[in-house]
Amino acid sequence: MARWGMVFSLARCIGCNACVVACKTENELPDSIFFTRTFVEEVGTFPEVSRAYVPTLCNHCEDAPCEKACPSGATYTREDGIVMVDQDRCIGCSACAVACPYDARSMIEQPKENRGLFGGAKAPARDADPDKSDRWRAGTVVKCDFCSRRVDKGLSPACVAVCPTEARIFGDLDDAESAPSRLIRTRNGAQPLPEKNTRPKVFYIDY
Repeated sequence: MARWGMVFSLARCIGCNACVVACKTENELPDSIFFTRTFVEEVGTFPEVSRAYVPTLCNHCEDAPCEKACPSGATYTREDGIVMVDQDRCIGCSACAVACPYDARSMIEQPKENRGLFGGAKAPARDADPDKSDRWRAGTVVKCDFCSRRVDKGLSPACVAVCPTEARIFGDLDDAESAPSRLIRTRNGAQPLPEKNTRPKVFYIDY
């Protein structure tokens, strides 16, 4: 059984956002929902200024605080390490989103007519609009799942497949000879916010 993870090469990322477009297309996401983002940071002092691009997504933590916080068991970790959300069990309480230190979860907003007195969902139901995807249920929390449907078919996540500079490297972290494992070992791969002790399966390298 593989244990899937990803490495981001900050030097290779050019901020083209092809990954963002591919993710939204593959996952049929509403306009306001993003599973992956690329943040931009200005580096240096004029006139010696450059830009750094920092891609982000769910870090699929080994010790996932979102899973611990979920009261319904909707958030769970597969045997291959991918952290998932079972929408049929999600009650839309957002406890997982609050617990996530990486701000990697989003709520599928409930239509106004289905909201309760204090904004909570009355009766979450799949969107009845035939022109919209019925993949996501209103009133539930969603996030990146490493394109698990693609991974289960032996494919790479959509964001990885379209990256023109190969800044996203996906593979089995338990395989010492996989591309991510070699990069983490030889280029000092760093996990985001290590002080949170969540042990992310996403790593960053500088080059």
